Amino acid sequence: MSTSFTLDAATSRATPTPTPMKRLTVPAIRARKPDMRPVAEPIVMLTAYTARMAQILDPHCDMLLVGDSLAQVIYGLPSTLPVSLDMMAAHGAAVVRGSWHSVVVIDMPFGSYEASPEQAFAAAARLLKESGAAAVKLEGGEAMAPTVAFLAARGIPVVGHVGLTPQAVNALGGYGARGREPAEEAKILADARAIAEAGCFALVVEGVMEPLAVAITGAVPCPVIGIGASAACDGQVLVIDDMLGMFERTARFVKRYDEFAGRIDAAAARYAAEVRARAFPETAHIYAPKP
Repeated sequence: MSTSFTLDAATSRATPTPTPMKRLTVPAIRARKPDMRPVAEPIVMLTAYTARMAQILDPHCDMLLVGDSLAQVIYGLPSTLPVSLDMMAAHGAAVVRGSWHSVVVIDMPFGSYEASPEQAFAAAARLLKESGAAAVKLEGGEAMAPTVAFLAARGIPVVGHVGLTPQAVNALGGYGARGREPAEEAKILADARAIAEAGCFALVVEGVMEPLAVAITGAVPCPVIGIGASAACDGQVLVIDDMLGMFERTARFVKRYDEFAGRIDAAAARYAAEVRARAFPETAHIYAPKP
């Protein structure tokens, strides 16, 4: 159920203190699967990396993802591979401080969970303890099913991620759509089933052929959140900077809802022109002595 919220001037600059203070829960998201409700409203999910962006997005979203896409978006790195637990914990805590309605999920960075379920538990527990987030997200299919089960059995909610998995970009050979060939299609479907049955409460399906996305959505018991997948999925997620038009190039599956980069460029140009012309600051922006 969508709800509108407002923030007063003080709240917009600090930690939100809304009334009532009621955050969505992992079970509430899990229950958004159509077969679990007569009518299931699609899940709205966006990435967020800062407290201020979380404040703005939170009233409109069911879930906020602190994605390891912050590698490219925030730090200008070439891929998600260099992201550290320190980076994810710090940005996760900022997003939690800036939100009060959405379920906050943090990506587990490459190398923090693949070695063993025990390694994954230590990393996930640290992320949740240091950030206050509700859940973690990890990439991978059948090979990660034992890890998902290990985490879920120990009270750590997990969002899975199959299809185009950016942390495996070197193995995949690029960021192209997955599931074009029957063998790969069958493998991704099996991956989705395996980690869903292992205990994921939601599943991100990225960059796959639409028939495969539809098949996965109908095959798994948890909500499927698509990105470059299908409108038939149980929800959608996008990288916030992509959908706002902050970058000149985006993936085919991104719809640009604004052109913020151009607006920022124009504002910076006006500011620079006024400074050089000594037109800024004006009298209204200066502390002058009282008469």
